Amino acid sequence: MPVETLGQSPVASDRLARPLSPATRAGDFVFVSGQVPTDDQGQVIVGGIEAQTRQVFQRVKDALALADCTLDDVAKVSVWLADARDFGSFNRVYMECFGDHRPARSTVESRLMIDAKVEIDVTAYKPRGEACSAKKV
Repeated sequence: MPVETLGQSPVASDRLARPLSPATRAGDFVFVSGQVPTDDQGQVIVGGIEAQTRQVFQRVKDALALADCTLDDVAKVSVWLADARDFGSFNRVYMECFGDHRPARSTVESRLMIDAKVEIDVTAYKPRGEACSAKKV
């Protein structure tokens, strides 16, 4: 089964498309490219680590939706923080977004390719044809 690209290449603030897909599907696995806290025009949003983390999670959710997935389908998360001192504030938002779901995670401090505080990529698992996962209410 070939790798399926999902979505359109993102456009950055210079209006040029980036050479990547928001997500790809390989069989039952969905890989979401690193998401950064940009708006629809490719501008990094104003705000601290919590605002930027919320924006990144919105972008992750949008990319997952391309494969009919949600955060509940995420098996692995990789996080890059520009400043390790933001770890506690980042974790508060992370826990809000994932609730009781606890995917495997790696977190490192690293200089990012843009002037942002956080970047996140995820790997989800959802067999093709499986009904959408839904949180119990």
